Amino acid sequence: MKNLYAEIRSAVMATLVLAAVCCGLYPLVVYGLAQALFRDQANGSLITDAGGTLRGSRLLGQPFSADKYFHPRPSAAGTGYDATSSGGSNLGPTSKKLADAIAQNIADYRSQNGLATNAPVPADAVTASASGLDPHVSLANAELQVARVAKARSLNPQHVRDLVGRHTDPAGLGILGEPGVNVLTLNLALDRP
Repeated sequence: MKNLYAEIRSAVMATLVLAAVCCGLYPLVVYGLAQALFRDQANGSLITDAGGTLRGSRLLGQPFSADKYFHPRPSAAGTGYDATSSGGSNLGPTSKKLADAIAQNIADYRSQNGLATNAPVPADAVTASASGLDPHVSLANAELQVARVAKARSLNPQHVRDLVGRHTDPAGLGILGEPGVNVLTLNLALDRP
């Protein structure tokens, strides 16, 4: 019987020590390192305006539909850009619903941007990302939107192209993926006087 109590006591002590380390000490160390070394990323890469008003996160897409703004990728997250419902549509390549949605998105994109009915359209302009929250569009997508945005804001198209260039994030580590234009930071820059 003494042996059984010793085993139980050892098991309980091991559980308490591991709980303290894994549920207390380790998270505190990781939190402290994240705050010290990667403060912006650890806090959600939030963007505030000059007045301190929170405008969003550079990591999450937001809906923009007015002509004076660059439009993001379509979203399948909830009712659109809902971070609590992040995810794709789960429609496969043989889905008629997906094919119809893409065809409608292509027609809408061409119409919104004053393109010919047979003009090529970048894939990211008409398909949602896997999360439905992708904050970036391709350079080709942004370039096709420049004329619309410049006209709606009465700006020189070259000025708008320069802004696109300043809000283009490079490929990951310089080699992973393609450069992408962060739609939120670009649209906020357009709104600045």
